[in-house]
Amino acid sequence: MLIGIMLIDQLEFLTNCFSGRPLDCAIRQLWDFAFVGADIDGNLLPLHHPFTVPLVDQVNQWARFASGILPRPQAQTITAWWIGINDTGDTVNNASISDFHSFFEEEMDSFFSAVETAYSTGLRGMHLFLTVPPGERSPGYLGSPSAATLQAHVDEFNKILLQHARIFAQNHAATPVLVFDAHAWFNYALDNAPALGFTNTSGFCECTNEKGFFWYNSGHPTELVHQQMAGALEEFLLSVSI
Repeated sequence: MLIGIMLIDQLEFLTNCFSGRPLDCAIRQLWDFAFVGADIDGNLLPLHHPFTVPLVDQVNQWARFASGILPRPQAQTITAWWIGINDTGDTVNNASISDFHSFFEEEMDSFFSAVETAYSTGLRGMHLFLTVPPGERSPGYLGSPSAATLQAHVDEFNKILLQHARIFAQNHAATPVLVFDAHAWFNYALDNAPALGFTNTSGFCECTNEKGFFWYNSGHPTELVHQQMAGALEEFLLSVSI
């Protein structure tokens, strides 16, 4: 089964658990505690949307309402974490932050405090972290003077994420800890778009027939991108489990 603590459409394709009760999913269960537009901590950044539930609060919901109820057999459970896309974007024009390295370190401390909460309340199987993709290559940032700033924020966030993931792994030697490089995969997919079936990587199509489009809107990829990344993620998980 998969516990998703961050919105990750790829997990739906990875599990074939798209709707209904997770307990009724035939192949793998997917329990998703994510909320749209989440940053890591509402005490560190303003809410991305007025109704957003930040990641630390998502984890508290798991700990309070679900940890004593949901099944999570250690050898059969992956806890997946994909966070930072909104954090790196929401800091681009944030004039209140003068030292972004220190800020992302503070965010990561809050993030991994939440990871420790998840671990201490029963999620002791594999923990899977995903890096932040290159948002500067999305239609919303192509040609924008803010693109270089976003790229720098993403690179810094990912570097600090890897450091904290290594520390978490060292402190929990019995727990498998993996990092999937979504940043590298997005760059690969965009660089090889025609071979993957994409004919448009600079525009977007908010439509039901997204054929050929990499981007659904100015910052979110299409369903086919999610599906293909799920395939790459599954190959990655199988390769490290052999």
